[in-house]
Amino acid sequence: MSNDARRPVGQAWLFRHFALAVPRPAVRSYVVAGARRTERDGPRTTELYPLRYAAEDSIVAHLRFALRHEAFDLGVLVAALREIDPAVLETWVRAQPTGAFSRRAWFLYETFSGRTLDLEDAKAGNYAGALDHNRHMVATRRNSRRHRVADNLLGGAELCPVVRLTSRLRKAMKSGLDEEARDLMESYDPSILARAVNYLFAKETRSSFALEGETPSGGRAERFAQALKSASAFDPADKADLLRLHAAIVDPRYAADDWRTIQNFVGETIGGYRERVHFICPRPADVPGLMRGWTALTGRVVDGGVDPVVAAAVSSFAFVFVHPFEDGNGRIHRFLIHHVLARRGYGPPGTILPVSAAILRDRQGYDDILSGFSRSLLDLIRWGWSGGGADSPSREMVVESDSADLYRYFDATSFAEYLYGRVADSVRRDLKEELGFVAVFDRAFKAVQEIVDMPDRRASLFVRLCMQNGGRLAARKRGSFAELTDDEVRAMEAAVREAMAAQGSA
Repeated sequence: MSNDARRPVGQAWLFRHFALAVPRPAVRSYVVAGARRTERDGPRTTELYPLRYAAEDSIVAHLRFALRHEAFDLGVLVAALREIDPAVLETWVRAQPTGAFSRRAWFLYETFSGRTLDLEDAKAGNYAGALDHNRHMVATRRNSRRHRVADNLLGGAELCPVVRLTSRLRKAMKSGLDEEARDLMESYDPSILARAVNYLFAKETRSSFALEGETPSGGRAERFAQALKSASAFDPADKADLLRLHAAIVDPRYAADDWRTIQNFVGETIGGYRERVHFICPRPADVPGLMRGWTALTGRVVDGGVDPVVAAAVSSFAFVFVHPFEDGNGRIHRFLIHHVLARRGYGPPGTILPVSAAILRDRQGYDDILSGFSRSLLDLIRWGWSGGGADSPSREMVVESDSADLYRYFDATSFAEYLYGRVADSVRRDLKEELGFVAVFDRAFKAVQEIVDMPDRRASLFVRLCMQNGGRLAARKRGSFAELTDDEVRAMEAAVREAMAAQGSA
């Protein structure tokens, strides 16, 4: 074996052996003539093992390697298990009835295939986690007595992403962002906090709609803001609650009364006549089952001891990939981030971290992680058009392949990492800036009114315009305050700059 030869092992071997029609795993393992090492290329990780790790050329040997050594991709593993002759697994379990790897494979097979192997319940052996908690984010265990396996999966058979414990994610979870936000809030006067909170809810509302390229009417914006304020009370297990939320954020004429019945896709029109498809949503017939899975998944990650930000990422991105409505999915996706964080008591109580504002600033990064998921599916789904030409009103996309599992079992690691980055940005930039703005504004407002006893509305406008222009009233705005003398304007500008400087040195 040459130094450059790489022999696939574990899930990489299973992927190739069965020619699986699923996205390639994010982590791929190979045996090489050399030392143990790891190579990373963006979201992809290659694990290289020395020759002593080589597995015999059998399904069981490579399945055991994946369960023992890898942070595995459930999409690959489930697809492989469905290809395996049940007799192979039965023989393995009978030969090693107390083995942790054989029992985990048995549990995963029965959980995700819906079929029962011809085996008696396990009688001995310590309970082994379905997922290795050193390599994966896990939920609170639910014991499967038949297999003597601790079910610590994030979801169930109808929807179950996995999150790998990368070094980036471990670092984020130890960063103390929650406490950082609380400490920041506690350093301000309650009156400033109350006003800043209103700004934060308004900012999150505007930003969430802006990500859809929309400027909402006053009524829609207010309804969405009110929904955000009561996010902790939202019940994802109540379909009626989800429909009410949908009705609150879309034009009332397009409010849904059930899951969508059309084939959605995300794309753009090229040259006025040809569609470029970016993302194909699940088939309408698959949506009810996926949404049952999403409800169970959300309940599991919220109540099952999963890190709050990771739980928010898993629930919200799983929802937007299912795309259960014809419209409004993106806004609900971002609402769900706040629902999960609020339910878990993450961040200062009674306020909101404007995550959508942080996403809006990093729109390219947001688009990149979404397109990374969608690109991995496009070549695996058979689809076409029906109902006439490109400009025909009856033209619809038709998905011809059974594609539901592509949305059920996916690697959500990059989404968790991304959301942690946006939460950090919302704490260290948006929250800090909004509190600082209100503090400066209040100080400057009082100082300006001591110079000239102006009506509150006029004084507020003067201060805001000065703060937007580095502490000076722009020349083109001078005419808006014709009643003030030049000396008064200069004194008031100086008062605003003094307030800004005081905040900057705080």
